[in-house]
This record gives sequence, structure tokens and C-alpha cells, in this order.
Amino acid sequence: MSIFKSYINFLWNSNNQHGVHSPFVYDLVTKCFYDKTTYPEYSILKSYRKSLLDNANTIEITDFGAGSRVFKSNTRAINQIAKNAGISSNRAELLFRIVNYFQSEIILEIGTSLSLATSALALGNPKAKITTLEGCANTMAVAKSQCQLQNVYNIEFVNTKFEDYLKSFDFGLLTFNLIYFDGNHSKKATLEYFELLLSTISNDSVWIFDDIHWSLEMEEAWETIKNHKKVTVSIDTFQWGIVFFRKEQLKQHYVIRM
Repeated sequence: MSIFKSYINFLWNSNNQHGVHSPFVYDLVTKCFYDKTTYPEYSILKSYRKSLLDNANTIEITDFGAGSRVFKSNTRAINQIAKNAGISSNRAELLFRIVNYFQSEIILEIGTSLSLATSALALGNPKAKITTLEGCANTMAVAKSQCQLQNVYNIEFVNTKFEDYLKSFDFGLLTFNLIYFDGNHSKKATLEYFELLLSTISNDSVWIFDDIHWSLEMEEAWETIKNHKKVTVSIDTFQWGIVFFRKEQLKQHYVIRM
């Protein structure tokens, strides 16, 4: 019911390119979001998805909670994970277009799962260096194998707890051109990852948050993120919240129908 109410509110407040006055956002919406080109990479994404949906093998899934505590462990079929937890075909194609549009070179993904989204990131710019984090070793093994079968190699797979990696890694002067947050749909974790990664932004960084209307907590997290002083442009597409840190932009928030 909460998601349904959020969606009705989204539809009431949303617009298309005709309600956008920023040249930067207008170009993004018209040339990327609404781009109807059938890219050859789409067939690779479809083939990748089909290979997972046809795979009825089972693997043991382990998810972690706070600290080193095991939150839950269960056995699931690969095709069911792909069907229920993987990114949709339309969203994978949009993710491809976003990377292709910005030609993002250094990319971080928080939450690999079966790498349906990871492959879209990788195909968007074959010259990009992608680091993807996954807590479950068995899931990551399948993801890595599937990417190799599709000849997608510009990905570094890291089996880790997200907070452990983000707290211990020395980012130094490293800048991520794009970060895709899809690993922990809780307010606390989302805001923690947001704060930990702020040191890696540049003027052209793009951050994408999945499932911003998944729960009241995630909506609260999204409100905090889009109102942060370093965020200048935010776009709510209902499924995703996308933020930019462009200092030359006036602070603006958009709700865009996809």
C-alpha cells in the first residue's frame, strides 16, 4: 500500500522533457532516457538474461546483517534469483544508455547479484573500469562465470561486505564517475554508503540509487540525499533516484516519467 501511494504521488508530480528547463537535464532526458535507438548491445543483455533464466541450478545464498553476523542463508535456483531480484530488461538498457551517454570510465556498483546490471554498466563503455561488490561468494561466482561467457571482461569482482570495503579502502584521490547503489535497501546503510563515498565525487559524477520508494525508510533516505548541500540536481524516476554534483547548476529536483 505504501508503494502504491508513492506511485500515485509520483504520477501526480511527474513530468516529461516539456517540464524541464535545465539544458543539462533536458538533453539527458531527450538524448538518453528517451533514446529509442536499438543498440546492438541490447541483444547481448537479452542473451545474458536468457542464459540465467534458463539456469535451474541452485546455489546457497548468504546475506549479512550488521557486523559479521549472518542475517540469513538459504538455497535458491539461479533462474528464480534472476527473475525476482535482477534488474528488469528496460532498466538494464537504461543503465547501459546512461553509461554510454556520459562515457563513465571509473564505475562502482554496490550489489552485484547475478550481474545483470553489471553487464549493462560494462557494455555501456567497454573502456571503463568497473568494480562491483557482492557479499555472497556463491552468487558472485555465478556472476563472474556468466560475464566471461558473454565476453565481458572489464569488471573487477570483489566478494566483501559493503561497509567493510567502503570503510577500509583507501580511496585517496580516486574519483568514481558513476556509482550504482543496489546492495542494501535500508535507510541507515544507504546514508552510510552515501557519506562514505562523498570524498570520491567530481563535478561530473553520477550516482544512481535503486528502489528509492521501496519503503518509507528508503523515501526518507532519498529526501536526505537529494537535499544534501553537495547535491545540485536530483531526478526521481520512481525506481531510481539519480543525483549530480555539478557546481554550475542551480539546485533543482525533477520527477521524470520513464
